[in-house]
Amino acid sequence: MNISIAGTGYVGLVTGVCLSEIGYHVTCYDIDEGKVQHMRDGISPIYEPGLEELMKKNIVEGRLHFTSSANEAYEKKDFIFIAVGTPEKEDGSANLQYVEAVAEAIATHATQDTIVITKSTVPVGTNEHVKSILLEKNKNGVQFQVASNPEFLREGSAVYDTFNGDRIVIGADEEEVALKVEALYKPFNLPIVKTSIRSAEMIKYAANAFLATKISFINEMANICERVGANIDDVSSGIGMDKRIGKEFLRAGIGYGGSCFPKDTKALLQLASEKDYTSPMLQSVIEVNDKQRVVLYSKAVEKVGSLTGKKVAVLGLAFKPNTDDIREGASLLLIRELLKDGAHVTVYDPIAMPHVEKEFGDQLVYAGSSIEAITDANLAFIVTEWSDIKSLPLTAYIEYMREPMIFDGRNCYSIEEAKKYPITYLSIGREPIEKSR
Repeated sequence: MNISIAGTGYVGLVTGVCLSEIGYHVTCYDIDEGKVQHMRDGISPIYEPGLEELMKKNIVEGRLHFTSSANEAYEKKDFIFIAVGTPEKEDGSANLQYVEAVAEAIATHATQDTIVITKSTVPVGTNEHVKSILLEKNKNGVQFQVASNPEFLREGSAVYDTFNGDRIVIGADEEEVALKVEALYKPFNLPIVKTSIRSAEMIKYAANAFLATKISFINEMANICERVGANIDDVSSGIGMDKRIGKEFLRAGIGYGGSCFPKDTKALLQLASEKDYTSPMLQSVIEVNDKQRVVLYSKAVEKVGSLTGKKVAVLGLAFKPNTDDIREGASLLLIRELLKDGAHVTVYDPIAMPHVEKEFGDQLVYAGSSIEAITDANLAFIVTEWSDIKSLPLTAYIEYMREPMIFDGRNCYSIEEAKKYPITYLSIGREPIEKSR
């Protein structure tokens, strides 16, 4: 079985590496020759636990290849996966230019009948559009069949999710195609859901929108908890035990970020609008999240007033732990507001700092540890719950900060623990702890 993957981002690279791990011959294609050369050397362009080890293993065993040649990528392939980005346009809709470019390249270079599988997150109807491009641009008289196979990988655990997912969704309008794709995935031994192409496209958007809704809901509850004297941790635990609700995605914090939830929720809202349907619920989910992502900054201004001249530590830059992805991260919004106010900002993240440095340059100080970041700081913001940040004892803030004032956007410490120390500790959806030295 010869497989090609177009695109080597989170989805494409993880998919290609994991398919090679179960025994298929996989060629991963990217137009960036420099990036391709690094991957040939076994160097992953993304931080994903376990990925680089599997890359090196399957390169050595001869099943995993990387190329920047469209001919090499698309000729003599049984399956070709489209896994390129679909970035957000200004109106919130998905930009399909990269998907379209891949479809044209496949039509030009494919030399045998093949099944083209769209793994990129795309609006309903996109696979039909891809098929029309394949037919229109077909250069070699091959037969193309199309399937939708949305991904449900979590950044930071994408390799694990590939082998231990809840389900594999296959959207195809011909039973023959669905069966071939099902056979391709059989070695993973996971539940398979077969639907029409349009239903598969919709499943992806609906799943992400629902999870985003749970996050915005629990953050709204957290904001109410603060005002009525309740504890959001207890509330989350109590409602999460209800099997109809479930405990996942009920952790209050500073909103969702990353490459999926913000983009996909907006794209679904835009798609509904294009069909003359207004979704006030989706609109509210987005609005709640936009407000929540700056809630730490608002708490700081309310507590301290002017931040001009203050030394501020920002702990955690990635939008979640175990990834270097800063896209739509709350840290970026917070940093911009702090700099605008004239604060002196020191940041720390175990993985994501190079990406932030590309954006902010010498406007920030880049620390090598949490301790270095908080030393002599007036305020500390916890933005990402990396293990080494969560494990930092509260006594360290007392010892190293000028004044131990912590704004915890991930509720890393219990209220009972915070009450033991002479600190100011403000978190999400819980009572504020305000003590002086």
